[in-house]
Amino acid sequence: MTASAGPLQQRAEVLSRKQIGAYHILTLVAPGVAERCRPGHFAALAVGGPESGMLLRRAFSIYRVRESGTYGGTLDVVFDVHGPGTAWLATRGPHDIVDVVAPLGRPFALPADQVPCVLVGGGYGSAPLFTLADRLRERGCTVHMVLGASTEQRLFGALEARRSAHSSVVTTEDGSVGVRGRVTDVLSEVVGRSGAAVVYACGPMAMLAAVAGVAEAHGAWSQCAVEEAMACGIGVCMTCVLPVVGDDGRTRMVRSCVEGPVFRGDRVRWSDVGTVPADALGAARGGP
Repeated sequence: MTASAGPLQQRAEVLSRKQIGAYHILTLVAPGVAERCRPGHFAALAVGGPESGMLLRRAFSIYRVRESGTYGGTLDVVFDVHGPGTAWLATRGPHDIVDVVAPLGRPFALPADQVPCVLVGGGYGSAPLFTLADRLRERGCTVHMVLGASTEQRLFGALEARRSAHSSVVTTEDGSVGVRGRVTDVLSEVVGRSGAAVVYACGPMAMLAAVAGVAEAHGAWSQCAVEEAMACGIGVCMTCVLPVVGDDGRTRMVRSCVEGPVFRGDRVRWSDVGTVPADALGAARGGP
């Protein structure tokens, strides 16, 4: 896949929408976008239609892209219905139009060497990991996947993981399928058994913090795609900032949509997410 610089804005036609478990997969015809996408990029979709009062776009991980076909290039996004914006998307059907800007953000970095990798997904956070698995296997890396959710209905891609990885483990908190518990209950064993050099993760913030800790304990690098709310997707609104330690050791409030959404797990100050640490560069100082 050839990656080109810069996102495109398109009025994309809906090719299909289908529901799998608790989630919807929306396939959009977007020629030119697919060729620019890399694993970890996201798309920002306008919701509600042209007469809607919902002005802010919604950000979604890109699940799959196809550069060519009967209808031209397409991209798939996966979403859950949380509010009126995603409820509107869940009513879209073939030939409807959705305004899309993609690809956005910084994608996952691929290892230079052929090393074992573990990919960890929580809920539909696993969506971007399958294209990542493809790219890693193409580079000769061994891929292992750990997917988890609260229930079987809220898992995404468990069957696909068996086809995409050398090994896969599934966890559910209610024990409805796979191992009862959370991904971090089995992750240490998987990382140790596989000898993973890199751990990739996408899912809820608490899960990412725990995954980064497990990776660090095993001496592995971690790359985490964060799930901060992104209102604009292009770094203007500053709603998605979080504290990240730079190469110089200083903490900065960085934008998930531009500097991320993928960050080194050991650089994010997970316990301070949602705050501005007092030692962050530019933070307000106390006193008169």
